[in-house]
Amino acid sequence: MSAPASAPTTRDPYANKWKAYTAIAISFFTMVMSMSMVFLALESIADDFGVTLRAVAWVVIAQGLTISALMLPMGRLGDIIGRKRVHLIGLVFFAGGATFTALAPAFGLLIVSRVVMAIGNSMTQSVGTAMVISVFPPEERGKAIGSQTTAVAVGGAVGPVVAGVMLQFFAWESLFWMLIPPIALAFVASYVVLDENIVSQRRPGDQRSFDWIGAVLSSVVIVLGVLVINNPLAESWTSPIMVGGLLLTSTLFAAFVAWELKTPAPMLQLRMFKNRVFSMAVMTRFLGFLGTTAVRFLMPIYLISLRGLEELQAGGILLLTSLGMAIAAQSAGRLADRFGERPFGVAGFALLVATSIGFWLAAEDTSLWIVSSILFVNGLAMGLWNVPNNSIIMGSVSRANFGVVGAFTNLTRNIGNVTGQAVAAAVVVGIMASQGFDIPLSDIDVVEGAGPAFVDGWKAAFVLVTGFSGLGLLLSYITRPERRAELEPAADAGQELKKRSASSTG
Repeated sequence: MSAPASAPTTRDPYANKWKAYTAIAISFFTMVMSMSMVFLALESIADDFGVTLRAVAWVVIAQGLTISALMLPMGRLGDIIGRKRVHLIGLVFFAGGATFTALAPAFGLLIVSRVVMAIGNSMTQSVGTAMVISVFPPEERGKAIGSQTTAVAVGGAVGPVVAGVMLQFFAWESLFWMLIPPIALAFVASYVVLDENIVSQRRPGDQRSFDWIGAVLSSVVIVLGVLVINNPLAESWTSPIMVGGLLLTSTLFAAFVAWELKTPAPMLQLRMFKNRVFSMAVMTRFLGFLGTTAVRFLMPIYLISLRGLEELQAGGILLLTSLGMAIAAQSAGRLADRFGERPFGVAGFALLVATSIGFWLAAEDTSLWIVSSILFVNGLAMGLWNVPNNSIIMGSVSRANFGVVGAFTNLTRNIGNVTGQAVAAAVVVGIMASQGFDIPLSDIDVVEGAGPAFVDGWKAAFVLVTGFSGLGLLLSYITRPERRAELEPAADAGQELKKRSASSTG
């Protein structure tokens, strides 16, 4: 694909920030919506192709593995060849994959099409955060990340609702056809509005070589790690397959670290972890998602299987989390720009601890109004800590690494989600099995006596979640970013862009 033309640059590189943000946000919203709505179509897809529900789960698994594996390499590629270019190519892959998915004549080809969609998703996700930050002034970094998080939260909330309505009247293929118009709009808007000089912010002398060995090693490590953590074959953790998988993953990770430290042009500059603020903020982020994903995983089981709610009722209650997150993300981002990130990160994790305790204390007969209120506050907590944390991470690195670090923050979220879900499932299933209920979690409502056993597992899982959240609160409190030190390099970049644009238009 030839280099996309850049829109003419004005004297103020941030004059069109909201137009640029909107172009990027459309793709964020659409792709996140597509990820959240596909779950409702799995049963229809399985019936259409005559496959089992276990097999059709690969419609989701193949996407998750591909996105996780390619996130870092695509982020680094954006830093090298241009983030706008990678973003546009990603939109083409995504739209093509959606089209092929809707037309797939066989289940195997559908999985291949989903992988193509995921490649495009990984490309846009990997550079999206860096582009959004780059089109806003340095002093509005929190506003930029808060706006991005809002688009993601709204997309995640709208997906199941849109899917539910569409599937009432149309076949599952309609879900993929409906993705084409907004992605086409995002492509045109991004091509016209985004300026490569602004969204990439490259300077003469920036490293341009791509670390192929590091890219391959990181992708293999991530795929193996995710598979081992998820344990899709339900193997014992002491089985040769699981032990071998852990050893292989550890060995390849060590090889990746050794290579990245010695190569002159690493894909991920590991020496960034010597920066105490960066490394602590990354660990805080991992702990945050490690805890919050348990809510997203266990709450539908609690509402539908334990409390007997219909899927539509449960979906309406679960929307409250995304609503709270969207509201808090906007407020936290703007206020963090004025007062600093730390107070809002601490407040977010404090609320996260409080809601974790609330879930811990919930029982079979807890009022649904109370549960709904806790879910809404949990969403507020997510928005409050997530946006300042992301801002701290991006503010602690050089702008030359924005692409790969932005991708790394998304990867940290994905790994935290995968790990948190695996831990929560292992705790609940383990406790239920110890009480004689070695059954699928979806069968809780049909097996007599399974409900109390699930509640015991639920409480134990949220004891762990409270611990994770508490550690995140501690790290958030002791992480003290220096705001002036963060803003000066970015401000310098902004001044350089203004000089460049002035010379090009003068």
